[in-house]
Amino acid sequence: MKLWRWILFLVIAAALAAFSWHWIAEDPGYVLLRIRGYVVETTVVAALAILLLAWALIGALWRLLRWPLGAFSRRHRRLSRQRMSDGLIALMEGRLGDAERDLHRASRLDVLRGPALLAAAEAASRRGEPGRALETLAEASQSAPQAARVLRARVLRRDGKSAEALALLAPEADNGHLSPGGWRELALAALAAGDSRRAREALEPLQKSGALGARAYAVMEANVLTASLKSAPDGVALNTLWSQLPKAQRRIPAAIDAYARRAAGFGLILPAMDEVESALRREWSSPLVETYGGLGGDDLEGRLRRAETWLDAHPNDASLLLTLGRMCVRLKLWGKAHQYLERAQALQPSSATWEALGDTYAGQDDVALAQRCYRNALALARGDAVEALPQGSRPVRIDTRPIAIEERSEHGVPRLPE
Repeated sequence: MKLWRWILFLVIAAALAAFSWHWIAEDPGYVLLRIRGYVVETTVVAALAILLLAWALIGALWRLLRWPLGAFSRRHRRLSRQRMSDGLIALMEGRLGDAERDLHRASRLDVLRGPALLAAAEAASRRGEPGRALETLAEASQSAPQAARVLRARVLRRDGKSAEALALLAPEADNGHLSPGGWRELALAALAAGDSRRAREALEPLQKSGALGARAYAVMEANVLTASLKSAPDGVALNTLWSQLPKAQRRIPAAIDAYARRAAGFGLILPAMDEVESALRREWSSPLVETYGGLGGDDLEGRLRRAETWLDAHPNDASLLLTLGRMCVRLKLWGKAHQYLERAQALQPSSATWEALGDTYAGQDDVALAQRCYRNALALARGDAVEALPQGSRPVRIDTRPIAIEERSEHGVPRLPE
């Protein structure tokens, strides 16, 4: 495509040159120049050519004269760019002292002043010198005010001054002029300062900016919603906030978990159970299963029966088995509790499972085994070795092998095991 454009351009240029030559050949014009007894006669075309040639010669001569004078400035620019490169590499490698020194030297070049000072402030902040970083940012604000403001908020937040960082970014947030990095810093500072409303307001512009990837934004959104729900002062405020959230946010497992636990704390057991059960019907979530088992209420037997129906689809889910075991302990169904908890421990050992087993043995007045289970829970939490239970402690032998789940294709045909 480019070749055809060049051919077309050359054809048009040749046509214009041919018509112009005939037009000039009919009357080339006449120029007479008389100065100090000298007389120069020529055509208009020749005079224009002479002027262009003279202009080119003067420009070349001027550059030739300026070359020695610009050698120092060229060396300064070259060294500044090299120091900028070295400083950024040192910053990424963690050589923060070298990075700060090189970047400050690079900032002597006006073109690099803003970026170099911003990077130097970041190096000082990572070194644990927030005061020096803020001084550098005061200089950088003259070249890059918006970026310096965002980085100043980050330095303040890292230094534990989240309220100051929030106050610094709030005016631009109210005007909607924050950069994507500013919205992220606003959300983090608001979370640290306990201002969940500000943090929620930052979610929409942060999502629209695309500054965070899908996974990072999902983590940020879950943290903000969890903090907002946990900060609800009472059940009315909690339900009001929950109803005002968009439908997509009310389906986030972490948000559902936070709502259910907070609602249960206010005595709203039925709404909490409804949200968890609806979420589990839409999509299975092991953390929500544990939340479901930990909710209070009187209908514990009915919840146990509903939870046991989930075993058909999730027989190897350790969280579900742990939940069933805890519910059986609360109902004093010691045999079923042993069955569920020992199977969960075989599938996925955890401190919570050892603790629940300890509660089971304590409920059966077996103090020695209960204490051993509690010690194992502490040991596993610390990363130490656990002490196995004696074989004779089980009334019957429990099959703790994982159950193979039949997989079918989209046409309903069973798949062979790999």
